[in-house]
Amino acid sequence: MRTSRSLAVKKFCRTISSTGIQASDIRPLPVLRETMDYLWHLLNSSEYPFEIVHDFIFDRTRSVRQDLSIQNLVNDQAIGIYEDVIKFHILSHQRLARSCQDSDASSLCYLNTEQMMKCLLSLFDMYHTIHKINSQSNKEAEYYSFFVLLHMGCKIPKMANSLSFWYSQLPASIVRSKEMIFARTILRCYHLGNFKRFFCMIADEATELQLCLVEPFLNEVRARALMYLNHSGYKLQHHPLTHLSDILMIEELELEDLCRICGLEISRSGDTKAFAPKQTTFSLPTPLSKSSGIYISREIKR
Repeated sequence: MRTSRSLAVKKFCRTISSTGIQASDIRPLPVLRETMDYLWHLLNSSEYPFEIVHDFIFDRTRSVRQDLSIQNLVNDQAIGIYEDVIKFHILSHQRLARSCQDSDASSLCYLNTEQMMKCLLSLFDMYHTIHKINSQSNKEAEYYSFFVLLHMGCKIPKMANSLSFWYSQLPASIVRSKEMIFARTILRCYHLGNFKRFFCMIADEATELQLCLVEPFLNEVRARALMYLNHSGYKLQHHPLTHLSDILMIEELELEDLCRICGLEISRSGDTKAFAPKQTTFSLPTPLSKSSGIYISREIKR
């Protein structure tokens, strides 16, 4: 009751029909660009909790995409809007994972990831279309890499075909790009359990958005590393937390908390904290505690 037609942002309507739409109902491309810019500036609003801001922008960006789809707009400007929408979902992916631990937040995270995947697949179709007229976005390689990195968490709908088949359909320039090589290597390290290289590569090579995308998965990777160390280690060879915190790029106090969450008993000898392998109390927790990202000690930096 407090809004006005001159200020309101058009909301998403699931049941909209292209046959009953009037021209005045659909925003042209310049208006959609202005709308996206306006929504983008709301993202860091401190007036309301982030979950409420996210819910508003989430709905209005779906409406923006709907207007683009109805008009069948595929050009550089439309692609730019889609890339901004995906950027919003990636930043939300990070912030929701940091701030939310209850079931309501979990549903927000799931819906956000679901829409991010849909946006990416639509964007890839648009990339394919503009390639036919010898045009290309300068952000293609990075946005293709997001799709690969999302497979790390195993929380996305399974593809009809394997990633290997998907790679074979991509232009060679994309497959050989540094962004795609980074994403494929990170995914390979994740599956092979090469945790040292995994974290070193993220710290050294990840773009800002790539880091935002993988951050919610980092404690899952750290917990798997603890599982391997616990199961494969020698009982008398304890693992110092100081050394592990450098490898897993996490502050020692956070690593200690993660060990306890996983059921590992921490021993102390002087100033050194460590855990002994072969502890039968270990279990992978669900859900995991939120990750604060990548931490690099001063010693590593030197």
